[in-house]
Amino acid sequence: MNADTIANGRTPVLELQGLSKSFGGLHAVRGVTFKVMPGDRKAIVGPNGAGKTTLFNLITGIFPASSGQVLLFGQNVTGWASHRRTALGMARTFQVTHLFPKLTVLDNVLLAIKGLRRSKFVMWRFLSSYKDVYERAHRLLEQAAFMDRANTEVRYLSHGEQRQLEIVLGLASDPNILLLDEPAAGLSSGESVEMTKFLMRLDPKLAILLIEHDMDVVFDLAHTISVLHFGQILETGTPSQIKTSQKVQEIYLGTG
Repeated sequence: MNADTIANGRTPVLELQGLSKSFGGLHAVRGVTFKVMPGDRKAIVGPNGAGKTTLFNLITGIFPASSGQVLLFGQNVTGWASHRRTALGMARTFQVTHLFPKLTVLDNVLLAIKGLRRSKFVMWRFLSSYKDVYERAHRLLEQAAFMDRANTEVRYLSHGEQRQLEIVLGLASDPNILLLDEPAAGLSSGESVEMTKFLMRLDPKLAILLIEHDMDVVFDLAHTISVLHFGQILETGTPSQIKTSQKVQEIYLGTG
């Protein structure tokens, strides 16, 4: 797929067509269909057990689909493994951080970048021979306003800062779409505000699809919100439409 075609918004970075997943008699995801265009900020919300994480696992290739299709940049990747989808331009973070706590922030970013390349660190090579890797790491940290903590061991970062750093690691692959699995999970209200500001600073051309329970984060960040209920899309709309939807208030917000 031509990168200019994607950037110009003619082709969705992600498209789901009737995507479904069953575990025996349990229908966890039922016929989900939607598109994510370049630069979109789209959120999927819903009560626990609605099928949100299962849907992410289908999109990223962790679970095989029972039916339907996943298209990434116009290509049918439904049967592809996760690493092939990553190579095509998809990145994902998880609810639980996957960081090296006794290494510095910079070291964590360097490892993330090198992990995506064929070559690996060799102990007898001068660090200067990895100049391009260091330059890439510094750019990522500068973009995320993390350079002041580059030499800080990760274990000394706050929980909110660690969550932000994990997103920086997700950006190491230079993705066109970033899937965020509850980025505000476990954060205080102040940390959630900082997380929202952090996400809003990311490249506007980067498409973001997030699952989130913190509705303040969702309403501040997302342009479009889809409400998932028993594995189906109940309603999709702008934040103001979702806030005022009687159906959503009754089923999701518990005001019925």
